[in-house]
Amino acid sequence: MLDRPGMIAPEIAEHYGVGIHTVTKTWTQHADWPDSVGKRGRYKEYAAADVDTFVREHIRRQAVDLEPERLYTAQQLEDAGIGITAGTIRADLTRGRWPEPDDSDNGVNRWKGKTATAAMATRRGYRRKES
Repeated sequence: MLDRPGMIAPEIAEHYGVGIHTVTKTWTQHADWPDSVGKRGRYKEYAAADVDTFVREHIRRQAVDLEPERLYTAQQLEDAGIGITAGTIRADLTRGRWPEPDDSDNGVNRWKGKTATAAMATRRGYRRKES
């Protein structure tokens, strides 16, 4: 976290490795976004600890322990709470952004837990900008 107790949108964007548009047009519009604690220049200022809590609870995907060798359908992966919907998995598969299934018996796509975990590790929500 930053040494400064308050953060403005450009600092939030830089600290979390996202674009300023993401902060101003998406994050700050969320119902659970913290209230501002003042203003600095043309930007509202937010308590750094509150911003960090929001990002941890609403933005960063939490790693879910999947059984490495068990086969999961897209719906089962969503239900396991890996942070992605079954529809997104299916769409990303057709666009080449999700790995091919480990098993397709009877026309049902299924992925091993280790395959899904590896795929999720490459998605933006897991990466944290190095300070």
